[in-house]
Amino acid sequence: MALLGIRDLAVSFRTRRGTVEAVRGVSLEVGRGETLAIVGESGSGKSVTSYALMRILDAGGTIKAGEAVYGGVDLRRASEREMSDIRGREISMIFQNPRAALNPIRKVGRQLEDVLLRHGRATRQDAKARAIEAMEAVRIRDAAQRYHAYPFELSGGMCQRIVIALALACEPKLLIADEPTTGLDVTTQKAVMDLVAELIRERHLSAVLITHDLGLAAAYSDRVAVMRHGEVVERGTAEELFARPRHPYTRKLVAATPREGVGVRELLPPEVRTPPPPARPIGAPLLQVRELVRSFPGKQGSVKAVDRVSFEVCDAESVGLVGESGCGKSTTSAMIVRLLDPTSGQILFEGEDIAATPAKRFPRDPRRARLQMVFQDATDSLNPRWTARACIADPLARLGDLSGSARRDRVEELADLVGLPRELLDRFPHQLSGGQKARVGIARAVALEPKLLILDEPTAALDVSIQATVLNLLVDLKARLGMSYLFVSHDLHVVRLLCDRIVVMRAGRIVEQGPTDRVMSAPESDYTRSLLDAVPVPPAQGAEAPAPDPDTGQAQGAPPPRAAAS
Repeated sequence: MALLGIRDLAVSFRTRRGTVEAVRGVSLEVGRGETLAIVGESGSGKSVTSYALMRILDAGGTIKAGEAVYGGVDLRRASEREMSDIRGREISMIFQNPRAALNPIRKVGRQLEDVLLRHGRATRQDAKARAIEAMEAVRIRDAAQRYHAYPFELSGGMCQRIVIALALACEPKLLIADEPTTGLDVTTQKAVMDLVAELIRERHLSAVLITHDLGLAAAYSDRVAVMRHGEVVERGTAEELFARPRHPYTRKLVAATPREGVGVRELLPPEVRTPPPPARPIGAPLLQVRELVRSFPGKQGSVKAVDRVSFEVCDAESVGLVGESGCGKSTTSAMIVRLLDPTSGQILFEGEDIAATPAKRFPRDPRRARLQMVFQDATDSLNPRWTARACIADPLARLGDLSGSARRDRVEELADLVGLPRELLDRFPHQLSGGQKARVGIARAVALEPKLLILDEPTAALDVSIQATVLNLLVDLKARLGMSYLFVSHDLHVVRLLCDRIVVMRAGRIVEQGPTDRVMSAPESDYTRSLLDAVPVPPAQGAEAPAPDPDTGQAQGAPPPRAAAS
């Protein structure tokens, strides 16, 4: 029996350029005890569908048609007072960005109390105890101490657990999880999703998982619906949909997902694939990091974020620097690119110790042109008041010798090089898509043809098809410009596609390094094995589903059905 039934839902938004049809004729059902995954790329309408259910659309949003019936109540026609009671008590939501979902100037324990008191789940006398119980339910250690913490004092994974505690505090029957693991490293992602799945089973909840990660959808859902351009284009069980996708769009998404045994060119649609460029032979060491240390002051003394790290990157080589959030990889890359001074150690770039030059003086150093960086968040790294043309031209103006028409011509050449249409050069960052902003960031970084390019999670927030395009662009640029890469990431499958060697960091130290094939196939460190095991992988496209067991009807060798669905 369906707990939630959506029929022909249509949502539109008023904009300065007219009305945008964000959701068109969507029909979905969520059974009692079932987990439904809604997958699709940015702009497909998956989040808008969930916001329409909760009646929390932006001011310009309107539910034009259709119905959404929850437990016999039509959510579209319910009064605001009824919806206020339903939100949190009956239907609850885990939002995409946990830090944005939490009040930054209010203790997390107090925020839990607010929810419990609002829905009558606690009194003033026992609210604190109930809030601590809610934190303990999501496996937060030392919950009584964490009760007094502010969001900025907690890690991303811990903030996500607080948001989950908020969503489950009033014991709802339907949980909507909107991209609950975006930006989390693979082990934290697995811990969060395992926790959510366990709580769903224990409490016999129904759930809607909204994600663009196909591996996550396959691992944690019973059924999957694929959305594109505001419409559902395909639906079915996770095994059926990913093993034998029928719709061309679903096949494209599955094919673009990095996984073992698939090369970087195979992520692209067949009609746009070109032969890979010839790889340049790996040469002598270009970058040598020796005994690098970076300490920060702490409440109980100095804390080493990076502790005696040593590795090298050779000419025409790609090296992946991987590990969980907080392991020190971003601090290491910031020191190498000279945004941060090391406490001790050497950074030899082309044989010279660039660590001897203070970070505040390095921006005007001639060596800066040969050492560039692509930042993790393309939106935050671009000046919102500059056009794409101005962003790309900035390093040419600061460190180059071109001016006037020569600089304009060079910017247009760079746009062509990274596949950015020239007509987009006069747009501002907010007028560009995520993939287009990523191309602007890459064009800016390669404007001076650096010898070493540091890439800090450049595809972390991109949809799989855009990620596939950007990864192939990076492969082509490396061959054409003869660059070396230091690729900072927590996604080992992406690192496998691009990198010749892998350096694994944990708690500020290197625990393993070696050729990519060896580290991926036969890791020496237990920590590396845990990283590999944590990556969710969808079933191979075209794989045959296991035959059903004659007695139970379940697929042979498949896990038992979810307790809540029995």
